[in-house]
Amino acid sequence: MKALMFGWEFPPHILGGLGTASFGLTKGMIENGGLDITFVIPKPQGDEPKEYARIIGANCTPVVWRDVDYGYVEHRIGNVMHPEMYYSLRDHIYSDFGYIGTNDLGCIEFSGRYPDNLLEEINNYSIVAGVIARTIDFDVIHSHDWLTYPAGIHAKQLTGKPFVIHVHATDFDRSRGNVNPTVFSIEKDGMNQADHIITVSDLTRRTVIDKYRISPDKVTTVHNAVEPLSPELLNVEVPPKHDKVVTFLGRITMQKGPEYFVEAAAQVLQKMHNVQFVMAGGGDMMEKMIRLAARRHIADRFHFAGFLKGKEVYEMLKASDVYIMPSVSEPFGISPLEAMQMGVPSIISKQSGCAEILQNVIKVDYWDTNAMADAIYSILNYPAMYNELREHGLAEVDQIRWKKAGAKVLDIYRRLIG
Repeated sequence: MKALMFGWEFPPHILGGLGTASFGLTKGMIENGGLDITFVIPKPQGDEPKEYARIIGANCTPVVWRDVDYGYVEHRIGNVMHPEMYYSLRDHIYSDFGYIGTNDLGCIEFSGRYPDNLLEEINNYSIVAGVIARTIDFDVIHSHDWLTYPAGIHAKQLTGKPFVIHVHATDFDRSRGNVNPTVFSIEKDGMNQADHIITVSDLTRRTVIDKYRISPDKVTTVHNAVEPLSPELLNVEVPPKHDKVVTFLGRITMQKGPEYFVEAAAQVLQKMHNVQFVMAGGGDMMEKMIRLAARRHIADRFHFAGFLKGKEVYEMLKASDVYIMPSVSEPFGISPLEAMQMGVPSIISKQSGCAEILQNVIKVDYWDTNAMADAIYSILNYPAMYNELREHGLAEVDQIRWKKAGAKVLDIYRRLIG
């Protein structure tokens, strides 16, 4: 069985949880056997792991025919994609896309990020998908998140192959209900056109059914998971510390509830002083949170670490005594699982998808800063509670594996292919 996947991120170059989840699922599916995956992303760098999927860059896929020699193609994109693939794709350009700005290889440039002209990049990505779908042999199409739904729809229209979308989040989650009509329309179109929809939690499944009016029979929950950590990450070195550390790690946006973390920190610091609070990440609310910490007179105990990636994430977690995810609407939330893997007791909001499968964590309503502060204070001051959450959390998260999630997705594929 062969799958053509469309995604927007892939490790090691990730900007959020989407890339981590896309890679984890890909690896888990391959570990089940009997599957070949071609994974398309806008702009690969060449150092992506290739043992689980063949990576095709949208920025290396020609949409305008160019007469270029092999050596030049190899020089330009050889570190990302084999030149033979370029020529194969070039022979399946199906329309005149000369009106689109292209480079000397006839390819569209992509940022590989989330630029101001994101909708233009999404449209260009869907055009590229048509060339790839006419070239690659596959049995099923799988689109990760709303940015790639138009690409999947285009591939389905050209080939008639079954189309699966993977809902990692909806705009209702990202906007606290203040939905962008354009994004909603893209999401709704993808859901209508899909032969089946995978959601990362029952919370997201209910949103898809209720807000987008999709038949429940068409929507299946497959919870996210984690992979065992390497000894290198488990044993990262961190500097000695004198205070307790409580960490928030994620995008500093209204979806993630950063203001509730700051308010809870202020309450804890009224009772104890040997604790530092860290907000790691970036986002449009960072400046607002800096000002809020100053107004609460806790700036000397509150630190903004910026965006962390790779090993830096695990160094931060290793240095932490408590991890907290106070999200207002979190489709799943992989970061608490990563914290638990490092032996860090975790507090999560009841409004998160991972709350459906995690038992050895403390769950609070995102808006209940009193309960949040009490939970932080208790973990920091009662060793028995700390140790129980740490040990039972490690045992629990050890059972939540991507291979199990991958097996569920493969079952969906088989039903669709028949």
